[in-house]
Amino acid sequence: MMDLVEYPDRDMLMLGLADRLASSLRRDLAVKDRVSFSVPGGTTPGPVFDMLSAVDLNWDRVDVILNDERWVPESSERSNTALLRRRLLTGAASSANLVPLRSDEPTPEEGLAALMPAVEALRPIDLLLVGMGTDMHTASLFPGADQLDAALAKDAPALLAMRAPGAPEPRITLSAPVLQGALESHILVTGPEKRAALDKALSTRHAAEAPIRILLDRATVHWAP
Repeated sequence: MMDLVEYPDRDMLMLGLADRLASSLRRDLAVKDRVSFSVPGGTTPGPVFDMLSAVDLNWDRVDVILNDERWVPESSERSNTALLRRRLLTGAASSANLVPLRSDEPTPEEGLAALMPAVEALRPIDLLLVGMGTDMHTASLFPGADQLDAALAKDAPALLAMRAPGAPEPRITLSAPVLQGALESHILVTGPEKRAALDKALSTRHAAEAPIRILLDRATVHWAP
């Protein structure tokens, strides 16, 4: 069942969420040799990453993987990988292992085969943080995307290439079974528009219309105005 945590402002949300994630990582590292941590791209989680990067824990035993990535070079300002290196994989967290979702192949379809084994090896993901768009997408599971039905299928591969009307470039994304299989899940939501989208998703039965729906029954949602 979804757990909704409401914060008075975004600063408190980022601080509270970073503390919750750090506690989960520390707990898992106490009982496992390696811990997998999947995170979103975009600018919203940046403050959370900044705080986590300063946390003293055994980052060399943490495998970090993005929920999804735009198929652009790391030199692009649109690269989630580059953002992750700047905001999370620095300071105390610089020793974490980044599992790539990008290669030099011209298209994500051509890069899938080489990237897949490392992603499969992480399953089930120990700790998952995702975001949500006002269109109720999460990762690169966009309503109307070309491979959405395949990504939502119970037997979906771990990774899929994705193209969507609202996405300027091709993407690569973790599939619904990988996201749903995470042992602990958190959703970061800010602002009134996204809160309205969350409420709409909760009343929607069909994941194709509201892909975030795949996680709402098992996640903790963190929201601030």
